[in-house]
Amino acid sequence: MTLVRRSTWDPFNSLVRQFDRDLDFFGRRFFAAPNGAGFVPAADVERDGSDVVIKLDLPGVDIAEDVNVEVADGRLVISGQRNSDETREVDNAVLREVRRGSFRREFDLPEGVGADQVEADYDRGVLRVRVRDINKPAAGPAKIEIRSGAPEEN
Repeated sequence: MTLVRRSTWDPFNSLVRQFDRDLDFFGRRFFAAPNGAGFVPAADVERDGSDVVIKLDLPGVDIAEDVNVEVADGRLVISGQRNSDETREVDNAVLREVRRGSFRREFDLPEGVGADQVEADYDRGVLRVRVRDINKPAAGPAKIEIRSGAPEEN
């Protein structure tokens, strides 16, 4: 006989399972977007006490103009676009790298979590979104302001 140990439901585990499902879905369909039309930024999801921290790699993205972080319908939505051109000369050859495309990452939030519990910081190419106290009741949908610079440590 095999014994299976089950634990109580944890909102963070739900978020991680959704993240895994998103990767599986995107891995099969969207990592290789046609004609380079889009990209899926790498993301880390981790727990910090009663908070959840999501980090997305977004180097070369204009955060103020091209990225939105929102909470709506029980989901954290991070979307935007990347438009970067880099030109350099190496050994009498001009190398040009063009990175363009839109992205959208969505994460299920535990019931009751709202925009008043979400804060976002951007520093050195990494967008860090912190969902504070995931067990606290929430307010309504709202857009999240992204601050520039290193995040404040608690």
